[in-house]
Amino acid sequence: MTDRRFRFGVAGSPTTGAEWVKTVRQAADLGFATVLMPDGLQLPAPFSSLAMAAAVADIRVGTFVAAAPLRTPRQAAWEAHTLTVLTDGRFEFGIGTGRPVAEQQTAEVGLRWGTARERREQVIQTLDLLRELDGERRTPIMLAAGGPKALALAAERADIVSLAKDATTPREEVAAVARELRELAGDRADDIELAMNLLAAGTRPLPPWTKRASGVDPDELEAMDSLMLLRGTPQEMADELLRRRDEIGASYISVNSGYLEDFAPVIELLDGK
Repeated sequence: MTDRRFRFGVAGSPTTGAEWVKTVRQAADLGFATVLMPDGLQLPAPFSSLAMAAAVADIRVGTFVAAAPLRTPRQAAWEAHTLTVLTDGRFEFGIGTGRPVAEQQTAEVGLRWGTARERREQVIQTLDLLRELDGERRTPIMLAAGGPKALALAAERADIVSLAKDATTPREEVAAVARELRELAGDRADDIELAMNLLAAGTRPLPPWTKRASGVDPDELEAMDSLMLLRGTPQEMADELLRRRDEIGASYISVNSGYLEDFAPVIELLDGK
């Protein structure tokens, strides 16, 4: 479906400064292209954490993804533009309308959650303001999209699209969503990079937090051939990623930071492919 070369990211968040520096530097040493960080009040603030990451290693950084309702559009655009400037263009701005858990958090920061339409409009307003701030410099945009309206927005505005489907979605359905995105994008289709995030990689037993992240028991997740997992030997994992690129078009693959070393041999096998 695409001949775009693979690139790889690691998704995580800091617990301490020393641990974060170690993770970021290890990711850079192992060949990962990007350090990505989720958003939410239960975690450290992403923009300052990513600024630190970019300062300690020559690696790209990105939000994966910032929840639009947790900030005003002007604040989010300001933060994103600042990181683009300070990293000399190594920042990717991932933004979305927010997962359900963000609804309560939005109230905690004194902002409205809003309807689905209002939250989409907030994303659009943020992107418009960022474009104004960027001027000739342009921050790459990642949008998470799964439904028709989100896909239409991503087809029009995104450089990178993370297909927002849950862990139980069959690969045929994910492939259909990818095709729909390309049809909507038209002439822009080849310019859009498709991203997929992995909860786990390799052969180690799945940890208990897998159920919290996916909503599915680990054994059940394994049995259903979930696309949020990448299991097997390094060669088996590399072969599976080639299959996913052929069938779905996904070439930007991120993995949970706990699997850095498990995944590193895959990067070597797919180098330049």
